Amino acid sequence: PLSLRMVEEMLLEHGIVVSHETIRRWGRKFGTAYARQLCRKRPSRKDIWHLDEVVISIGDRKHWLWRAVDQDGYVLDEIVQARRDTQAARRLLVRLLKKQGLTPKRIVTDKLRSYGAARREVMPAVEHRSHKGLNNRAENSHVPLRKRERMMQGFRSVGGLQRFISIFSALRNLFVPPHQKNSALAIHIHRIRAMAQWKAVTGATA
Repeated sequence: PLSLRMVEEMLLEHGIVVSHETIRRWGRKFGTAYARQLCRKRPSRKDIWHLDEVVISIGDRKHWLWRAVDQDGYVLDEIVQARRDTQAARRLLVRLLKKQGLTPKRIVTDKLRSYGAARREVMPAVEHRSHKGLNNRAENSHVPLRKRERMMQGFRSVGGLQRFISIFSALRNLFVPPHQKNSALAIHIHRIRAMAQWKAVTGATA
């Protein structure tokens, strides 16, 4: 969760003089293209989708960020919506099915009834477990964004937030090791591979 000014100072330590505003423009110009090129996890019918929503204030209005992660903590999709109802939950599920191309083994949500109603419409054969204690994986996935939100002093538009999370989550999916890789060696190997992929996507040579 570095601020742009922190990145500016880090680059200055390496002899690179650039303003934080230029860094922001770099992220906006290249971030989406880089995110699209990053390899995505292959879907499986054994996947378990954890769904959750979190409120994000933009200006004086509340919006809801709906997010889905799998059993490894990999972000599958997320969408900013103005509502927290069945229609919004349905839209998330439809997007997920289209993007993944497969139905999951089960979905896990909190007690919000909108999930159950949307699931019965979109994927009635999929098992649904609704329990707040089972959904920590999805709830924990909001923490990095909350840190980033505080560092950025909030988001200024819905479009800006949607664009940011699409890039932010793609990079986290690449660099953060799955939950089952908890040994020091496994994490080290994961990071080496992630950095190699990042260099291939960005054209970095050093």
